[in-house]
Amino acid sequence: MSDFSTLAALSRDFPALATRYQLADGRITRRHYLDSAASTLAMGCARQVADELLPHYANTHSQAHFSARIVNDAYDWAHQQVLKFTEADPVRHTAFFAGSGCTATLNRLARTLAAQRPERNIVLASLMEHHANDLPHRKHAGQVVHIPLIGQAPALGAVDLAALERLLDHYRGRVNYVAIAAASNVTGIVNPVHDIAALAHAYGAWIVVDASQALAHALLPISDTGAAERELDVVAFSGHKLYAPGAPGVAVARRALLEGNEPDEVGGGMVDDVSLAGYQITRRFPDREEAGTPNMLGAAQLGAVLNALQRVGMTAVHAAEQARLRQLLTGLAAIPGVRIYGDPDLDRTPRLGTVAFNLDGLEHGLVAAVLNDYFNVAVRNGCFCAHPYVRELLKPELWTLDIDPDAEGAALRLKSWQGMMRASLGLYSDDQDIAALLAGVRALQARPNDYRAHYAADGEGNFHHRTFAAPGRTLFDPEAALDRALAQLTARPAML
Repeated sequence: MSDFSTLAALSRDFPALATRYQLADGRITRRHYLDSAASTLAMGCARQVADELLPHYANTHSQAHFSARIVNDAYDWAHQQVLKFTEADPVRHTAFFAGSGCTATLNRLARTLAAQRPERNIVLASLMEHHANDLPHRKHAGQVVHIPLIGQAPALGAVDLAALERLLDHYRGRVNYVAIAAASNVTGIVNPVHDIAALAHAYGAWIVVDASQALAHALLPISDTGAAERELDVVAFSGHKLYAPGAPGVAVARRALLEGNEPDEVGGGMVDDVSLAGYQITRRFPDREEAGTPNMLGAAQLGAVLNALQRVGMTAVHAAEQARLRQLLTGLAAIPGVRIYGDPDLDRTPRLGTVAFNLDGLEHGLVAAVLNDYFNVAVRNGCFCAHPYVRELLKPELWTLDIDPDAEGAALRLKSWQGMMRASLGLYSDDQDIAALLAGVRALQARPNDYRAHYAADGEGNFHHRTFAAPGRTLFDPEAALDRALAQLTARPAML
């Protein structure tokens, strides 16, 4: 292992930071990527690991030839990095990969845990959950009861622990598990997941944590003190939110939750023997949980990211982001007419690098379009796959809108206003990114009608520039890219 420990160097190791686009006013500028809560950019050194593995590519579950051995070792190494990153005991815990995000792992776990204890048909999920950690439990796990949050909208805080305990007591003996986000994908607000684990365990319930919005930003150990009662039973996350686009979804789980039960998915690689009369599932972890051909390259890339972050230290990563987050919150709060959602007091309510906001009198779709077209600031707008949470945050505003729901065009107006902006930070976010966002917000606040005149809204609440168009196919044409690659391929013999 090298002695690499420079956070500044790693934060610039993202090839996509050089991406430039032409704007509506003709300027060509660098993109300011503030959409990391949706997907992060690719870490260069980790991508290089996957690229160096590619010449050795072969399938797993064999030691017959050199390439198979190499890929098996790399794939095993990726699992080890997951366990080390979450400080999970490799004897008591397993890490397995599935799908292209934590949605796949959470659906599987919802089915598996529901089958474990069918008499416990209640799942408690927080009001702030992403659909990925809400809908699978609704579909597979019986009744979902939502846990309220501290405070009042729009300044809602973390999960209300007193309310959680009341629910655990009310449904005593019926709660199978608590499904909770380590941090909100809308506001970045952090939940005290280890405190929640201790509460859940006291009532015989398990805890399933969606860590997709947390692990790129802060350390999240399986147990914060080493005590079993504060241990997280399951941690799920997505590699594409951890600087490894194309990586699979991940779950870290106590083996005892999975042992003795048939895995939710069956197929090649997870059996020891198959006959016409039946099949024998392997007892080996994680093989039994990973039916089929795995995403070896994506897993290796994710393993490299986790290893690189451990070398730098998540304490340093978190401290640097918190400084940037305070800068962003302070800058937005200083602009008249900006409304920030979620409790903005970082000392009272910790949050990670995500801020949701709106501008008085301006539709979120218009703001997002202007920021992109004139300032090259990439942010996301809408409800962020967390509709109940966003509606709760917006409730005071929605009720004050002078809209007749039955009037013609009311649906469009509601769609245009029922959402918000979200700026989210990554390891690579810098002062220039925040300055560009704040400059765009100030300019839009100063001349809203001038900008609005350039746009028309569609039936989905999106705003399109009347004269400037930059559809994705004009910026990147996959067939044209293939044409260039094939041209280079056919030209090579003449160059030799």
